[in-house]
Amino acid sequence: MPEVSITPLAGLQIARLRAKDRQAYDSFLRDLRSQGCSALEYRLTGDLLEHLCVKHLIRNLRVVVAFISPDEAVVVLVGPHDDNDPVHDVYTLLYQLAGLEPPKDRRTKPACCGADDGLPPFADQRLVDDLVSQARALTRRQGRRR
Repeated sequence: MPEVSITPLAGLQIARLRAKDRQAYDSFLRDLRSQGCSALEYRLTGDLLEHLCVKHLIRNLRVVVAFISPDEAVVVLVGPHDDNDPVHDVYTLLYQLAGLEPPKDRRTKPACCGADDGLPPFADQRLVDDLVSQARALTRRQGRRR
């Protein structure tokens, strides 16, 4: 099963979770380590993001994961999904980090694990590195504003 790493931004997001949300995340993390892509619900669609998978944790809390290989997963983001609050919406942040416009149409949600081979969609290491780099830059900008 995969070894799991966490981006610096996801680490900050996880540290800010309240007790029940943190319990849901910790339970998910155990499942991810033991079940791999089966612990996630669906993969995103569209440019670049089709290599990322999502799990609904509790209420509107989501976790976004990239698989680099069958043995390596990266928690990219953890946050609420709220269409009415784009400043805090996890998908809005993800699109911002990827330098993409959010889709206007409703997204499809194919399974994270492939039907034929049971494997997740592997993300190129550069995609993950770019998302991490953009997240660091965003975190620095937010820190300067405070």
